[in-house]
Amino acid sequence: MKNIKSGELLFALIFFITSAFLISQLPDQVKWFKNTKITSQPALWCSIGLIGMTVFGFVHLILNIRLNNLTKDLKEGFIWVRSIEFALWFLLYVVLVQYIGYLFATCIIAFCLSYRVGYRKKTMLLSSVLTALSIVLVFKTFLEVKIPGGIIYEYLPDTLRNFMILNF
Repeated sequence: MKNIKSGELLFALIFFITSAFLISQLPDQVKWFKNTKITSQPALWCSIGLIGMTVFGFVHLILNIRLNNLTKDLKEGFIWVRSIEFALWFLLYVVLVQYIGYLFATCIIAFCLSYRVGYRKKTMLLSSVLTALSIVLVFKTFLEVKIPGGIIYEYLPDTLRNFMILNF
């Protein structure tokens, strides 16, 4: 019996579902022209590729269903899903920058992520905020990367608002 790695059944299932979905979209996405040789059709290679992906993905899925341990794959799947959390942290960061600005958003997210991954000592949390501050200084102040200011800057006095938008 072949040694199956955890997550292989899950990968085979996701691959087959994705390729089956893509093949179902072929009639709406590609064109077959009348009176044109088959080798000149724009849809030919897309169709061949997706048919191959779907057929071989199905074979791979069937072989893994018979040979695999479902409990092991479910544990692996939960690990994959948990990694989405960090993409959500990034999306939160992008939203925060619009409202509270690059400086505050970077410091808050750095602090929260440091706390989230297990750092609890004040020195480590302070280090994360200082690192975030130095990142902001390097990118926004020294490299002059153009990042829009947050809505919160509108409530500052004019001279301070301009300074914060330009440098932080």
